[in-house]
Amino acid sequence: MSRRGWFLFAAMGVIWGIPYLLIKVADGGVSVPVLVCTRVALGSLLLLPAAIRGGHLRALKGSVRWLAAFTAFEIVGPFALLSNAEKHLPSSTSGLLVAAVPIFSALLAWLTRACDRLTLIRWAGLAIGLGGVALLAGPSAGQVGPLPVIEVLLVALGYSIGPLIANRKLSHLPPVAVNTVCLGTAALVYVPFAALTFPRQVPSVQVLLALAALGVVCTGAAFLIFFRLIAEVGPARATVITYVNPAVAVALGVLVLGEHLTAAIGVSFVLILGGSVLATRPGSARMTPPPESKMMAGESVTTVRSD
Repeated sequence: MSRRGWFLFAAMGVIWGIPYLLIKVADGGVSVPVLVCTRVALGSLLLLPAAIRGGHLRALKGSVRWLAAFTAFEIVGPFALLSNAEKHLPSSTSGLLVAAVPIFSALLAWLTRACDRLTLIRWAGLAIGLGGVALLAGPSAGQVGPLPVIEVLLVALGYSIGPLIANRKLSHLPPVAVNTVCLGTAALVYVPFAALTFPRQVPSVQVLLALAALGVVCTGAAFLIFFRLIAEVGPARATVITYVNPAVAVALGVLVLGEHLTAAIGVSFVLILGGSVLATRPGSARMTPPPESKMMAGESVTTVRSD
C-alpha cells in the first residue's frame, strides 16, 4: 500500500471511530431529532456540489423506491436509535455492539442465499462473534435496562440490511449521488421532529462543535475520503477499517469521557472482532461491497458492505 493509501486508511479509521464520542457529547445538549437532522443535513450539503458537478444525480431516476428503502434501513432508523441509546450506554459499549455488523451481515447473506454455504470456520466465527455480543450486552442490559442494548442491536441489523439493498439494487448508481440524496431525504424526514424539539437556549460550544464534526467530518467529508481510499487501495482492503473503528471508539470513550475499560469489554472486543474476521472470510461467500455500501453512520465499514 502506498503512503497515500496508508494516510487515507488511518484517516478513515479515526473518522469512523469518533462518532460515538461525538454523539455522546451532542446528546447532552440537543434532542435526538435535532442531532440526527443536523448531522445528515450537513453531510448532504457537503456532498451536494460533487454530485451536481459530476452530473450524477440524473442517474438516480427510476430508483426512488430502493433509495427510500436504503435510507430507512441505513440512516433514518439507525441514526436515531444509536443517538437515543447513547443517552444511556457508554460510547465504548455502543461502538463494540455496532461492530457486530459483519456477524449480522453474514447471517443475513446466508439466510437470503446471497452467499455460498457457510463453512465450519465461518460458523465458528458466527458463534464466537455472537458470544462476544452476548457477553457485552448482558451486563449492559442489567445496568441500564434492555431497551438501549436492543436499540444498538437494531442499529447493527439496519446496517446489515442496508448493504444488501445497495449491493443488489443500487450498485450501478454513482455512490456520491446515492449518499447525497439519501442523507438529504433523511434530513427532510427529521425536520418536523427537530422543529418540535428545538432547544430554547443555544447549546454549549462543545455540543455545537460535536454536531458540526458529526455532519462535516464524520459524514460528508468521510464519504469523500472513503471514495478516494477505495480508488487508491481497492474495496477489499478499504473494508479492513471495520476492525480499526471499534478500537478507536473504545479508546476515545476511556481516554476522553472517562469510561471504564472492563474485562467484559476487553474480552468482547476480541470475540466480536475475531468472530467477524472468521465469519466473513473471503473465498466462501460473494460478499464484497460496492463503494456506496459504506456504513453511513460513520461507525464502521463492514466486510459485506460499507462505516
